[in-house]
Amino acid sequence: MAEQTTDRRRELLDAAVRVFAAKGFHASRVGDIAEDAGVAHGLLYHYFRSKEEVLETIFREVWQLLAADTERIAQSEVPLREQLRRFARIYLGSWLVTPELVAVLVREVARSPDLGSRIDDVRGVFVSLQRMIEAAQARGEVRPDCNPRLAAWVVYGALEEILTGWVLGQLPGEEADVEHAVATVVDVAHSGLAA
Repeated sequence: MAEQTTDRRRELLDAAVRVFAAKGFHASRVGDIAEDAGVAHGLLYHYFRSKEEVLETIFREVWQLLAADTERIAQSEVPLREQLRRFARIYLGSWLVTPELVAVLVREVARSPDLGSRIDDVRGVFVSLQRMIEAAQARGEVRPDCNPRLAAWVVYGALEEILTGWVLGQLPGEEADVEHAVATVVDVAHSGLAA
């Protein structure tokens, strides 16, 4: 029974991503999500209190996965350049794997006035990035005058803006473009940080 509950919940979240990507969060109704998932309208309320809670759940799940991946990269024993490449590949590579999900997160969450209330959820990613840079600085890979906290925000900000460009159709976002973007961000960031 628990497995069926998990599957149904996942189906509803996946349906919500499709609906939010197609219609936008504000124009979407709970009934649209239920219809896309092929379930009765009221069943969504068995799992979630509102469509706002559905969006929050999507956001939180994605950020928990990204935070875990980023922490794993921070703990690896590889040089900073490779750590930055791994992080950029996961972050930008999400566009190739789940473009609808990325579109929802960029349009509905990243540009939302409620982002401040979600800052605790995103903090782990920045802390791990900062620790990567601090550790590289201690190893002599990064300039001693570099501010690791600010550098972490710069790296993240560059990646976020590229994803936003793809979502808004301002940049081409095919597989080769993703690889080129990863290489470019890593080259620019690492060159700026290098001792």
